[in-house]
Amino acid sequence: MAGKKRLDLILVERGLAETRARARSLIMAGQAMVNGETVDKAGFLIAEGTVVSLREPNPYVSRGGLKLAKAIDEFGLEVGGRIVLDVGASTGGFTDCCLQSGAVLVYAVDVGYGQLAWKLREDERVINLERTNIRHLQAQAFTAGVPDFCCIDVAFISLRLVLPVIARLLAPPAEVVMLIKPQFEAGREQVGKKGVVRDPEIHVQVLDSVLTVARKEGFYLSHLDFSPIQGPQGNIEYLAHGGFDSRFSSNPPTPAEVVDAAQANF
Repeated sequence: MAGKKRLDLILVERGLAETRARARSLIMAGQAMVNGETVDKAGFLIAEGTVVSLREPNPYVSRGGLKLAKAIDEFGLEVGGRIVLDVGASTGGFTDCCLQSGAVLVYAVDVGYGQLAWKLREDERVINLERTNIRHLQAQAFTAGVPDFCCIDVAFISLRLVLPVIARLLAPPAEVVMLIKPQFEAGREQVGKKGVVRDPEIHVQVLDSVLTVARKEGFYLSHLDFSPIQGPQGNIEYLAHGGFDSRFSSNPPTPAEVVDAAQANF
C-alpha cells in the first residue's frame, strides 16, 4: 500500500534494530509493538506516524538469554571462567548470557547459517560452528579447549537424540542446562494448533521421557523448573540442570510438581 512500510524495515529505520535480520528476530519473539499492540509478522505494513516500540529492553541478543539467566540465578550456577558448548545457538541468546556471566569461551553450534548476532560473530570469545548438526559434531572441533559446561536449546529435534552426543563430548565433570520444549518432544498427534502443547499431562510425559533418556546416559538431575517466559506461540518450556557425575545428584521437584507450578504461573 502507498505510504506504508514493512514493520521490520521500520524498526531498522527508527534505530530499534541494527539489521533487518535482528528486526525479524525481535518481531518473531513478540518484542515489537504497534500502537501498543504486539505484532509478530515482519511484513506487517505500517503507516507513517504509527507508534512503534519494543518491549522492555532485553540485556541479551535474544529472549533466549532470559531463560538461561533464570537457570544460572535460581540454580546457583557458576559459569565464570568456563568453556561452554551452546547447542542450538541460533541468534545467540544463551551464548550472550554465558559471556555476560563470565564464560571465557563459547562454542556456538547450530545447524543453520547466518543467524548468530553480529556482535557475537565479532567476539573473539565465540567460536561460531554454524552449519553443524550436533549429532555429527566431533571432539576435534574443540580447538581452544574442551567444554565442561553445556547449554542446550534445540528445535525440530528431540533432546533424546542430542543427549547421547553431549555425554561423550564434554570434559568431566560435565555440567548441563537444557531447555525442554514439549512441542518438539511430544508425538505429532499430541501437538495442537500452531504447534502448541497445552495438555499438562503431556508435559509431564515429556519431562519423564527426556529425563529417563538422560539418566541412561549417566546424567544426574540437580534442578528442574519452568522457563520464565513462554515460547513464541505460547508454549510452556522447562529448564533442567545437572551433570554427568554423581556429585550433581539431588532431590529436585518431580515433573508433575513443576508442571503444576508452571500452569499456575502462566
